[in-house]
Amino acid sequence: MIRIGDLAAASEHIVLTDAAAPGISGRVDIRIAGSVIADVSPAGAAAPPADATIVPLDGRVVAPAFVEPHLHLDKALLGTPLGGGDLGAAIAYTAERKRGFTSADVRARAERVLAAALRAGTTAIRAQTEVDPTVGLLSIQVMRELAERHRSWLDLQIAVFPQEGIRARAGTLPLMREALALPGTIVGGCPYTEADAVDARAHVDQVLDLAVEFGTFADLHLDLADDTSDQRFALAGYVARATRERGLEDRVAIGHVTTLAAMHPSERGRVLDELARAGVSVVVLPATDLYLMGRSDAANVRRGIAPVSDLWAHGVRTALSSNNLRNAFTPTGRADPLDIALLAGRVGFASSREDFLRLHRAVTTDAAAVVGSERARGLAAGAPADLVVFDSTDPDTVVLDQPTRLLVLAGGRPVYSARLEESFHEVPLPG
Repeated sequence: MIRIGDLAAASEHIVLTDAAAPGISGRVDIRIAGSVIADVSPAGAAAPPADATIVPLDGRVVAPAFVEPHLHLDKALLGTPLGGGDLGAAIAYTAERKRGFTSADVRARAERVLAAALRAGTTAIRAQTEVDPTVGLLSIQVMRELAERHRSWLDLQIAVFPQEGIRARAGTLPLMREALALPGTIVGGCPYTEADAVDARAHVDQVLDLAVEFGTFADLHLDLADDTSDQRFALAGYVARATRERGLEDRVAIGHVTTLAAMHPSERGRVLDELARAGVSVVVLPATDLYLMGRSDAANVRRGIAPVSDLWAHGVRTALSSNNLRNAFTPTGRADPLDIALLAGRVGFASSREDFLRLHRAVTTDAAAVVGSERARGLAAGAPADLVVFDSTDPDTVVLDQPTRLLVLAGGRPVYSARLEESFHEVPLPG
């Protein structure tokens, strides 16, 4: 037998024995063959392969690795303007900082985030990556380099993101098309940065048309405001209808959607039903939205968080993500999806065992479904063996307890061990 932390020479067959798992009654053995889960069976029910590396977990929790479906690596760790500011101030500050971007700078900041993400147990990221005439394809190319460098443990999907608009920023659309011709990219969008609601809807149409043309996913930053008084921030229903018109069901995600929280429940219900019918996923980004929303409220300050429980009730696929880390949009963040899940639970009135299990799924299997990954299958035979072992024996309280990640597996191979305090590949750990 071999203990956690001594897995650098593990065989092609690994068996995690006597494990607890969220949503599974009793302890289990998880048999890994190559890069996939071969079998999940009651503990001790089946003899392991003769050549297997046995990892006895003594009841510790195993769960699918985390997925960040909405993370900005290129503008992480940029700091904040003096005194902070609202959404407009964050966009303006970032636009100015982008003028000084270099490949080395973007790479160095992104690597710091990736190191933290690995230690947290994240092995898949959709990186929202800015494209415009200021930065060109610089950040896209850096993300492609990082995807190749870290492909042994990281599935990095690149969203081509026009933060400053398409119609509002001449020259952006040709750059987007150039980027979308590259492998590993999907189309992003940001309609609220256009001049008016007409242009914002046209932005949505252009993004979804590009998704059809390039046969890929679409992911829009959407409705990031305190209410729908400005119609540029009232596009969720429009996105749902446009998605169905193009046959893009289950291939479109929208992030933020804070205006859902301001709607009357009956109106919100109608929009959520439209999203569910269209298979449009919602990625809730609580750290950013709590920071940016309600800034003009002198009393009864609005939280500005899309109501997760309502999304669940209406059958909308719902995920959580970190969004930004330590920049003008989000001055905080540790690249830890469990931290985000707990924050969402606190502001969303989570209380029951099922609430916290669903929040856990929102950063694992539900997040994987948003990015179109087979990891959405979870702990099932044939699913990718991207797993995290926690220093906990209670799978119901992983979100609440925020336990140490003892071991991270990617594609069936050990890539990080907290016991060794090192990774098994070339990723710089944060100091």
